[in-house]
Amino acid sequence: MDAQTKAELLAAGRVAIDEKLLGQNIVSSAGPGAGKVGFFFNSGGLRVKLGADTKSPLKAIEKDGKICIYKDEKLLACGQIEEELLHCPEQAYINITETCIFDCKFCPVPKLNGRVKSVEKVLDMIEKAHDTGKMKAISITAGVDETVEKEVERAVEVVRKCKRYHVPIGVSVYPTINSNKLLKEAGADEIKYNVETMDRRLYSELCGEQDLDFILDSLSEAVRMFGKNRVCSNFIIGLGENDETVMQGIQELVQRGVVPILRPAASHPLRKGEVNIERPSKERILQLTRFLREELDQAGLDTRLFRTMCLPCTGCDLGPHRDLG
Repeated sequence: MDAQTKAELLAAGRVAIDEKLLGQNIVSSAGPGAGKVGFFFNSGGLRVKLGADTKSPLKAIEKDGKICIYKDEKLLACGQIEEELLHCPEQAYINITETCIFDCKFCPVPKLNGRVKSVEKVLDMIEKAHDTGKMKAISITAGVDETVEKEVERAVEVVRKCKRYHVPIGVSVYPTINSNKLLKEAGADEIKYNVETMDRRLYSELCGEQDLDFILDSLSEAVRMFGKNRVCSNFIIGLGENDETVMQGIQELVQRGVVPILRPAASHPLRKGEVNIERPSKERILQLTRFLREELDQAGLDTRLFRTMCLPCTGCDLGPHRDLG
């Protein structure tokens, strides 16, 4: 698998596969993919996360001990299903709050009535991941159960109690006035606050309960406190924005010292009729990622220096440095 093939797989997002080949089905609890079965596919050193869907135009079969993915009769890639530790390979990546008071129209989490894990449960999951000998990082994310302040407090408690593992710790939550200070003092190494979209009109329609300017200011503060190549943000592509808006948004984030993660939009049946999702094409993913890489390079930002959360994983996105080479 090369970058072109990975972009094609990301554009499809899903593949028809016998779920018996997946072993224990992995159901995501965070983000637009929440509630769906997915798996990590590794080929030629590149990794992609795909959903299982019998209606997909792509088909995966087992052949000579490998998983081979076809589009019609054309072979796209052969590789292996990669084992997850917690949510992704080599990381204890845990969603501590599987529900959310915010009602972003592309996200199924508010509709799923998910559980809120106790701090003790989270710490037990991390301990078991550590015991495997495969845990290279700890990553914490969360929806919002009651208030954003309480979620930050819970994340701070988890971070503080996990420093004993001596692995990098990343945190992705909704920011508060003092979240950067609290997380820094607790021992977090990397921060992710998600802008979701940089199209102001779309943001108002889809994430109207949140404050984009506050998130941007919190990201800038995080860069000052945590340093260069330590702060990132999910930036969804396929919500109805145009390329010009995306490129302007990339430039604004990069100028702030923030690394954007271009995430192909994913539709969910629980959000049918609430949002118009058009998953980006292979060509669009490649074009925008190349533009992102140029902007990062000019600013001296490098996705390969991140050690937690999405950027070292690369499963859901085309990495501007790890995948494009």
